[in-house]
Amino acid sequence: MQLRYPLAPLTLSMLFAGPAVAAGLGVNIEIPRLSVSEYHRPYVAAWIERPDNTVATTLAVWYDVRTRANNPEGEGTKWLKDLRQWWRRTGRELSVPIDGVTGATKPAGRHALAFAEGSKPLGQLAPGSYRLVVEAAREVGGREVVTVPFQWPPAKAEQAGAAGKEELGEIKLDLKP
Repeated sequence: MQLRYPLAPLTLSMLFAGPAVAAGLGVNIEIPRLSVSEYHRPYVAAWIERPDNTVATTLAVWYDVRTRANNPEGEGTKWLKDLRQWWRRTGRELSVPIDGVTGATKPAGRHALAFAEGSKPLGQLAPGSYRLVVEAAREVGGREVVTVPFQWPPAKAEQAGAAGKEELGEIKLDLKP
């Protein structure tokens, strides 16, 4: 048997394949190595907020996620309120843990996160101006907030960044159209 339309399978596969790349953003968070006598890993929250300071979405929350068996008083969640801005704007309304958002505290170093438009937790951001906000709080340490403004959706690949002074190092935002 001979095929009459040899390009039909190729055409159909292209029709159902959809776009290969969606808009997205990458976030790089640096936690500096501190030379202090009593060091505790910081709790960190990263979120996107609108110009009116309302939260569009929480991207990541790193805290002490030990189970109640290991930590019967639930101390990990008890100290989330030390991430004051995140807690006041959205944290107290959330029930942690949140799949794909919450995780264990991270050691000193650079930590990369990637989010695709339409996928959780980024979802569908309406076009407009936003700020990436990263907040860190450390027991027997300080608290710091770093913001990086950006436009969504990005017209072209862009990078933006800011740097903290003590609890946070370099914060980089990579936007992909």
